[in-house]
Amino acid sequence: MDDLPPGTLLGRQVDGVTCGPSVLVVTAVLTGSGWPGAVADRFAEAQRTAHRQANRLWPRALGTTPWGMRAWLHRHAPAAGRYRIRPATAGALAGVRDAGVPVPLLVGSGWLPRHWVLVLPPSDDGRWRVYEPGSGRVRAVDPELFGQGDPAAVTRLLGWPRPWAVLLPAR
Repeated sequence: MDDLPPGTLLGRQVDGVTCGPSVLVVTAVLTGSGWPGAVADRFAEAQRTAHRQANRLWPRALGTTPWGMRAWLHRHAPAAGRYRIRPATAGALAGVRDAGVPVPLLVGSGWLPRHWVLVLPPSDDGRWRVYEPGSGRVRAVDPELFGQGDPAAVTRLLGWPRPWAVLLPAR
């Protein structure tokens, strides 16, 4: 994971609701669980498969819930370890830095959660490296932007200004 500098292309989500499944598939690959199922050569199909598996009772048109994300990681990415769902408070966001594994982060508007991104272990300068599935690229994000309340800067990098929830490793 250390050799994924900002700008690295990891793969784009296939539609407007597969950001969560894209994050799940990339997490499985980066943590050594491998590709889920028999679709190792097709990222789009892996996203669709993960979406079906994570949203057993939730309509896929509404995206992927934090509970579906956590359950999928437990079942299909055992090398990632177990995760716990936390509101994206300042304390939880501070825990992202020391997680040591990829951390799914749900961002959105001031009213609704809308988009999953994946925070990778930070670079040496303290900036987060974030896989943003809408662009398919790793981006450099200063975590202080969240605390400073700079929604325009966060939106330019992640697509949405407000963190809502984070899946932290359960240790």
